[in-house]
Parts: sequence; C-alpha cells; structure tokens
Amino acid sequence: MKTLVNRQFDFMGKRRIAFALSGLMILASIVSLLFQQLNLGLDFTGGTLVEVRYAVAPSLDAVRQTLEGSGFRDVSVQTFGASTEVLIRLQQAFDPEVGDRVVSLLREGGDRVELVRAEFVGAQVGEQLRDRSGLGLLVALGIVMLYVAFRFQYKFAIGALLALMHDVIIVVGVFSLFQLDFDLTVLAALLAVIGYSLNDTIVVYDRIRETIRKSRIDDMPAIFNEAINLTLSRTLATSGTTLLVLMALLVLGGDMIHYFSIALILGVVVGTFSSIYVAAALLIAVKLQREDLIPPPKEASEEEEQLP
Repeated sequence: MKTLVNRQFDFMGKRRIAFALSGLMILASIVSLLFQQLNLGLDFTGGTLVEVRYAVAPSLDAVRQTLEGSGFRDVSVQTFGASTEVLIRLQQAFDPEVGDRVVSLLREGGDRVELVRAEFVGAQVGEQLRDRSGLGLLVALGIVMLYVAFRFQYKFAIGALLALMHDVIIVVGVFSLFQLDFDLTVLAALLAVIGYSLNDTIVVYDRIRETIRKSRIDDMPAIFNEAINLTLSRTLATSGTTLLVLMALLVLGGDMIHYFSIALILGVVVGTFSSIYVAAALLIAVKLQREDLIPPPKEASEEEEQLP
C-alpha cells in the first residue's frame, strides 16, 4: 500500500482543539456584539464635521490631543487634500458655534488657523451606508459559496462559507470587545479579509483535491495533512509579507487608516488559521470522501464481458 510522504505537522490531529478555540472566539464575539455592540464611527452615527486650514502643515496627533484634552470625544483628524487642510470629525450633536470653538482651541498653540466649514453629517446617510454595506457582505458570501461549489464540490463550498463567516465574526467581535472605532474603512477591510481568506482557502482546497486524486489511501486526515504541509511555505510567505506591509501602515499610515490596518492584520491572522483549521478540517466533519471527487468506474456491460 502506498503511503503519503513529506508530512511534517499533524494539523488534523489538533483539529478538535482548534475547533474549541474557534468556538470560544466566536462565542465571545457574538456575546460582545449582542451586549456591548459596535463603537460605530461618524460615518454610521452622524455628528459634526469641521474643516480648517493651517498656514503651516500641523501635527495631526497634536491636533487630536488638543481637542480631546478640551472635552471633545471620538475625535478623528486627517488631512484633506493639501497637508495644510485638516478635516476634523466629532461624534457629537451639531452646534453652530463648534467651528469657532475648535479654531480658538487650535490657535492657543500659536498656529495660524482658519475655519473653512463646519457642518452636520446626518445619521440617515449612515443608516443607508450600513444597510448597503451589510447587503454587500451577504452578496459577497453568497457569490463565494456558488463559486467554490462550481469549481470544487458543494462540501467544499460549505467549508469555505463557514470559514469566511468565522473570520468576519471574529474580526468584528474584536472591534466590539475592545470598542475600537468601526467606520467605513473597517468595512472595506472586512471585504478585503474575505478576499484574502478565500484566496488562501482556495489554494489549500486545490492541493487537497489534487492529493486525494493522486493518493491510493482513504485516510482523509493523512491526505489533508499532506496537502496542507505542501502549501505551508507558500501560506507563511504570503501571510508574513502581507503582515509586514500592514504593520508599516499601522505605524506610519496615520489616523485615517489606523483601524483599517488593525482590521486587516486581524483578518490575515485569523484567515490563515481558518484556511487550515476551519475550511480544511470541516471537510472531515462533512465526511468528504474520494467518491465525491472521483466517481467510481462504471461496470462493464454483459455484452462487453462476452467479447473475447
């Protein structure tokens, strides 16, 4: 009997521990989402937007610290076009005098600051964005399931869909648990996480299918271990280089993409984990067999058997 070679790590032997860990993370995420909910940003809740113009490009961190030190909450500061144009978002009810108050506070440091505009951002726009973004996530997951079912087999589609839902729930749960700002950039990161995790899952699935067809044994955990180990170097190289870029964005990217970078970092880590211990291991739970990919040979007809 032919045996599989090059097995280095027994991933499938630890799948029950991984399932328990995933279940715990998902449970914590759902509980946090139900009782603590998300800390929605200005894009979803509405609030006040103030645009100011500096004579010399300021430090965005200093601007934010000045406003937070004066009692403003949930302050978001970013450049708007030129480096001297600063856009300030405040998650609070609109006050006609808020623009003048902000400019007065910023001028106390000796900077030359001019008010460009101060306006209210309505929550109705945020509700529309929230509904459409949620619909977009559902459509993306549905298309993914159809694609995987068409390219592989419906049992693969079940594993891929649950893995993607696993990744999204945990990333959103972390934002809820630690009350990190959830805005449109984070939502964009979630869509990117779906794409990244799906790509990693497809690579693993493709190697699993190939290994099943080439092997002569029916030990699915052993076949899966072989396939995962064959893709491990590629997975680690891709995840590692992606994380290096995301860490640079987190440190150097500024306030505008801070939470975007955090969401993607979480998504890459969780997505790499799920492509092995959720997407692949679930194929054992749904009882994937060789016959699902390789139909048994047809029996010869009686006439063919009678031929010399």
